[in-house]
Amino acid sequence: MSSNTVKHSYNVVKADREKRNGHRAMLLWFTGLSGSGKSTLANLVEQQLHKIGMSTFSLDGDNIRQGINKDLSFAPEDRTENIRRIAEIGNLMVEAGVVTLAAFVSPYIKDRENIKTIVGAENFIEIYINTSLEECERRDVKGLYKKARAGEIKNMTGISAPYEAPENPDIEIITDNQSIETSVQYIVDFIIQKLK
Repeated sequence: MSSNTVKHSYNVVKADREKRNGHRAMLLWFTGLSGSGKSTLANLVEQQLHKIGMSTFSLDGDNIRQGINKDLSFAPEDRTENIRRIAEIGNLMVEAGVVTLAAFVSPYIKDRENIKTIVGAENFIEIYINTSLEECERRDVKGLYKKARAGEIKNMTGISAPYEAPENPDIEIITDNQSIETSVQYIVDFIIQKLK
């Protein structure tokens, strides 16, 4: 960080934006293996929150990697930088008074802990989309597992790279044996209580 920068304070702050929106702002972080259903659930949860008048925005792994993070690989150090940048973006969105939904594999516990440090634990809800590797491979929505098993993809989480499951998530959804509708309603009910 440059020693020649000074943080500037503005008169309109997060509390003012939350008051105008009529709800708290938070970062809802969906984590889990590729194909677990993170983006699907985040999308459906956002639709429900939007319907009841909440100010929302979604950040998604594939979309972010096609833009601001297109310079990063899937090596461990780049994965960490990927999540750090997203956390900083999420923090800006929360400061803007927006309920921000972030769907990212984010395989390392230390990186997810760093998100809490950046946005503040009081502004962070960790949602673990717990889907077995077998189920994720069965779905293989993007064909990534097939490529990883064939050796065409390196550093594939769950195959050739680790996934460190959350130890104490705010919400855990086990998609192997729970319907999408039930999962969405459970998350929405939990979130609405937190946002009041």
